[in-house]
Amino acid sequence: MKASKYKFFIFVNLMIIFNSFNNYYLAQTKQNSIIKLFCLRSVKEEMLKAEMVYSEEIANETCKCYYEEFTQTASHQEAKTKCKLETKENLIHNRKI
Repeated sequence: MKASKYKFFIFVNLMIIFNSFNNYYLAQTKQNSIIKLFCLRSVKEEMLKAEMVYSEEIANETCKCYYEEFTQTASHQEAKTKCKLETKENLIHNRKI
């Protein structure tokens, strides 16, 4: 009887720990999705304003850069500026090839 109570106690604790990790990663995923959605829309608008052909690949790479920079610096403007420059350099470099 004592062993089954011990196993049940361990099982309940593992479920609590698993649930807290799951909630954390679910929140991170939702945050990433919302940021990516707004970023993709913004990149598309800026590309169209610059009279460029919209490329989903370029937009995804730019937004990936933005998300990584934003999570490191917590500055929207710094992340946006750095990733715009990086994308611009990549485009110039790829056109020369």
